[in-house]
Amino acid sequence: MAALCAAGLIASACQSTPGGAADGATKSARLADSWLKISPATGSKDVNPATGISVSAAGGRIKNVTVTGDPVTGTMSQARTTWHSNWALPVHATLTVTATAVDSSGHALRQSSTFTTLNPRHIFNTKIFEGYRQTVGVGMPIILTFSRPITNRAAVERSLAITTSKPVTGAWYWDSSTTLAFRPRQYWPANTEVSFIAHLDGVEGAPGVYGHHTLTQQFSIGRSLIVVASTATHHMKLYRNGKLLRYWPISTGRPGDDTPNGTYLTMFKGNPVRMTGPGYSLDVPWSVAFTQSGNFLHDAYWSVGVQGFANVSHGCVNMPPAAAEFYYKMEVPGDPVTIVGSPRSGVWDNGWTYWFLSWPQLLKGSALQMAVIAGPNGSSLVDPAMATLAAATGSAPFAHPWPNNSRAG
Repeated sequence: MAALCAAGLIASACQSTPGGAADGATKSARLADSWLKISPATGSKDVNPATGISVSAAGGRIKNVTVTGDPVTGTMSQARTTWHSNWALPVHATLTVTATAVDSSGHALRQSSTFTTLNPRHIFNTKIFEGYRQTVGVGMPIILTFSRPITNRAAVERSLAITTSKPVTGAWYWDSSTTLAFRPRQYWPANTEVSFIAHLDGVEGAPGVYGHHTLTQQFSIGRSLIVVASTATHHMKLYRNGKLLRYWPISTGRPGDDTPNGTYLTMFKGNPVRMTGPGYSLDVPWSVAFTQSGNFLHDAYWSVGVQGFANVSHGCVNMPPAAAEFYYKMEVPGDPVTIVGSPRSGVWDNGWTYWFLSWPQLLKGSALQMAVIAGPNGSSLVDPAMATLAAATGSAPFAHPWPNNSRAG
């Protein structure tokens, strides 16, 4: 009897019920779902890209997160209990997120979620002025233009990343609803390598209007080449890497056509450039533009006799032929040109006039009103009032322009 009962107990203990393995798998799935979570949930459609991807492990530690279908990067918390994507998700994409984690007992668990993001009806495009591996001057801002007006400006600013070979502090400035520029607090360090990424794919720039691509660019800051031209002394100084390289006689705008004060940036050049105006139309050699209204530094072989003594131009900086050729061959876009001594004020947006702005004025032009600190490890947004934010160093005109440089003399 005892033997029979023992045999029965053994049989009962060893016997399996139908569907036992499936029940075990279901229990494991419930266990995984209870503490290893992925959002958006699998099967979700038309997900707002701004939502991003979140992974949490309330009862363990995340080992790895991968996203397939489109490049998506994320950041793990120090305790490895959460992971979140860094930028907006790409639009019109099918993404699969796979997360693995271990619980407190060391058991490995795995979860996946496949979902689609929305396909927007309206998109915006973004262009950058700087060309691939182009060399620009120490005053050159990073200039972005958008195909549609941007109203959600803070979201756009948060999507922008700058990596520089030398430390740089600056800020973003909205010149208009379609133009955004990054200007350093003072001139770029000479010979800086810059890598720029705009993570705009999935960013809602205005209600219902989304970016649909990631913009990348690499360019270089060249040597420092700075012009200071005085309308009062009729002479021009050319500094290279902080040292006086040339001192030339010039002639600037005659009374009524005075060359306006301000720190400008060279924009484009031509040899020659066709110039027309009241009573003249001619091809002018070795011409470098620094305003949109037609102010150039150029060869003026016809006024050599008065250069250094009087102002007779229509607003341009007239230079001796050899001097104009010398400067033309060295210049790159973004080289600073400062006009001083004029009775006429500079006009905002007549060219790249971002250096008219003081540091506080520049910050006010940012939707976030935050400073940007960039370096070899990327960029971050910081409170400009932080004591750790480096103060401007160096002197004018080598490290930065004089304050209020656009005012009339």
